[in-house]
Amino acid sequence: MQPLAVLLAASVFQPQIPRTWTDAAVRALEVPLANPKYSPVHISEQAYYEIPERVIYKSYPVYRPGREPAGYMEWLKQQEPQVAFDASKLKTREEWIRAGELVFNAPTSFNPVFFSAADLRDPSFYEETGMPVAKDGTVPFARWVIRRKGEVEMGSMGCNTCHTRVLPDGTVVPGAQGNNPGDRQGARMLSRAAKVSDPLKVLARIREFAHQFEMPWLPDDPNRRAQTMSLEELIAAGAAIPPGVTARANTSMFVPPQIPDLIGVQERRYLDHTGLVRQRSIGDLMRYSSLVQDMVGLDRYGDIPPARPAGGRAIRYSDPQLYALAMYLYSLQPPPNPNRFDAAAARGKKVFEREGCAGCHTPPLYTNNTIIAVDGFEPPADHKQRFDLLEKRLGTDPRYALETHKGTGYYKVPSLKGLWYRGPFEHNGSVATLEDWFDPSRLRGDYVPTGFKGPDGKRRSVKGHQFGLDLTPQDRSALIAFLKTL
Repeated sequence: MQPLAVLLAASVFQPQIPRTWTDAAVRALEVPLANPKYSPVHISEQAYYEIPERVIYKSYPVYRPGREPAGYMEWLKQQEPQVAFDASKLKTREEWIRAGELVFNAPTSFNPVFFSAADLRDPSFYEETGMPVAKDGTVPFARWVIRRKGEVEMGSMGCNTCHTRVLPDGTVVPGAQGNNPGDRQGARMLSRAAKVSDPLKVLARIREFAHQFEMPWLPDDPNRRAQTMSLEELIAAGAAIPPGVTARANTSMFVPPQIPDLIGVQERRYLDHTGLVRQRSIGDLMRYSSLVQDMVGLDRYGDIPPARPAGGRAIRYSDPQLYALAMYLYSLQPPPNPNRFDAAAARGKKVFEREGCAGCHTPPLYTNNTIIAVDGFEPPADHKQRFDLLEKRLGTDPRYALETHKGTGYYKVPSLKGLWYRGPFEHNGSVATLEDWFDPSRLRGDYVPTGFKGPDGKRRSVKGHQFGLDLTPQDRSALIAFLKTL
């Protein structure tokens, strides 16, 4: 029998934490943009590590009005500030994963973005925006934070704000395609602000926000349209973006992306819908997380200066925080699937195999981890050696792949795992359900998208991926039954 000290030593987890930001690793991280001259140039390794590290304080749940425990807010005001993340105290793999959960839920902003502290304590806010609430009455998209005793701050914009889903029964699924209606909440906030303050100042605020999406090197940049839209049009554009879709940094107000499901992210070789970021190791996910949350505004495109200079308000995660976060994301599992593999699903599996779906959506990952060029982009010859390209065209709307800061000219082949709890679908969430996706009428110009309709709400086709659209109703129903079991 081994001594207890030996057994305990064997259980201690001593990770080799990669250095997040090295010049060589960052240079090789991304697929070039469709116009490689304007591929992002990131800050140097030296500049990155001169940025202060984020302090993660202990945070507390937010409750919907009427569900908050008696005296809860008064109790919070009595709590002492506590630093929640301390890598020196993490001894086991499980402790690192739990610490990563803290990072996932830790706010990065203490200013209103989608909602304010007053909103979260206003019953009408939930009715007007449709914000989901967990079965225990908590709001999993925000946290109360104590950084100074007696001051309770609302914090948001951690990973949880966008990557948490509340199922219809109130089950919370961390890491899933989120369903916080953030852009609608932001539109409501701006609409209310315009009624109590100078509308011209509100308009200027929105246009300043929209400026980040512009691509000056495009002769007819559609993102520039925001600078001539009225206040009412801009607010309506935000309100038109449904839960599960969001106009996040480096994307677009007019073709906002579907929020990705992070469950199973360890299995994916390309991140972002356009396959912009390559994932070859846990270090790449750490770099991607840092880019998305903190570094994106420091990028330079060609000779265009960055949105904000390094230093000042800039802050970043520490390397141990990013490593813990990545470990947590890798550990996430889907919720129990209520869809049984019955006779209909068995028939659908045969349809899946017969129609050749596995060529792109290869089991067991249900993706072949490749990227596909969009119409209007011709891959350079060296891309075939450098990246995992699938040589076919799907005819999907190319705008997000060509007219945003993430526009590589490609879309990645998504995994089909977890389709039953996700939605809306397509790279910008145009269709709400699998039934809609396999409806041939979505190709018509008079189609009304059931998901993201567009800022003008007009009819439009949802083009591309015509596989499965010519199935019989019986085969289509069986295929959908199978897909919902994945």
